[in-house]
Amino acid sequence: MDEVTIIPQYKIFINPIDLRELRRDIWIDEPVPAQLTIGGRKLEIDLSYRGSHIRDFPKKSYQITFYNPRKFKGSKQIHLNAEFKDPSLIRNKLSFDFFSEIGVLSPQSSHIFLTQNGKAKGVYLEIESVDENFLKRRSLSNGSIFYAVDGDANFSLMSDLDKETKKSLDLGYERKYGTPANDFYLQEFIFNINTIPQNDFEKEIPKYVDIEKYLRWIAGIIFTSNYDGFVHNYALYRNDNTGLFQVIPWDYDATWGRDVNGKIMEANYVPINGFNTLTARLLDVAHFRKRYRNLLEEIMNHQFTTEFMMPKVEKMLQVIRPYVLQDPYKKQDINIFDNESEVISQYIKKRRKYLQRKLTKMEWQ
Repeated sequence: MDEVTIIPQYKIFINPIDLRELRRDIWIDEPVPAQLTIGGRKLEIDLSYRGSHIRDFPKKSYQITFYNPRKFKGSKQIHLNAEFKDPSLIRNKLSFDFFSEIGVLSPQSSHIFLTQNGKAKGVYLEIESVDENFLKRRSLSNGSIFYAVDGDANFSLMSDLDKETKKSLDLGYERKYGTPANDFYLQEFIFNINTIPQNDFEKEIPKYVDIEKYLRWIAGIIFTSNYDGFVHNYALYRNDNTGLFQVIPWDYDATWGRDVNGKIMEANYVPINGFNTLTARLLDVAHFRKRYRNLLEEIMNHQFTTEFMMPKVEKMLQVIRPYVLQDPYKKQDINIFDNESEVISQYIKKRRKYLQRKLTKMEWQ
């Protein structure tokens, strides 16, 4: 096998008693001890399931916390995503790489082949944890990080879940890194998004959020078509030096033409103007709206083209295909896998046509 096509093999060994405990209740977050071998190096880890609805799938996703040593390659925690509903197994990585290309903070990711107690579990996507080490790797200023854990992370005073006024301004978020004092900045941010008068919004909101980075993040959602991306599937990083929030994408497997169930998604399914409170208020300001339009056109001229994207798609698929044939959950669908390049290509073409039509409308002038 050509050396460039080899992906790392991760070998997990779990005591049968601990494995039984892990499987006893898939909804429990309590980890079990295990051993992970990577390239001949043995690491003591804590292992737990990750995700919400994906825990019900036969191919589980995992969270790994390093115990001894406490860090491995600069990380104290990594995520192994099964990508069970994505026939291509590449959409998450394709999206994270795309966000990086357009100037948005994004997790690093790479495919690996996982075995558990000597039994093949298949192709997984290792995803960098968004935590203090994420900031250190990029030489970013210290700051706080909040995960958007449900639809209430919609930048609104109204709950997206029960349609009532939120009982707390930071509802929908979980602090991943920082101190309780940092919660105040998040609450202040949500409050100001919703209460700054329209006449003052253009001048005041840049004091709280990096507008350029935010608009690039929205553009990333629009091009990848992550329906949940506006109110979920992201993390917030507040830079202590600037005091500004940035958004980091997360969970982007339901993209590039397939929905959360792996079904074909229509190219016009995700609207060009998005749907959360902050986005709506920003795009109501002519200056921000013009910048957003220019960004969309710029990215469509450079990154969101079949010429730019498809070589990346085909390379990823080529690299993992030999391992998909060894994946007990995916090998029977190799014919579907082999057609995914065409599915993604057609999505890009149709999405471009939709966006080009929308960009000609007067409201975007």
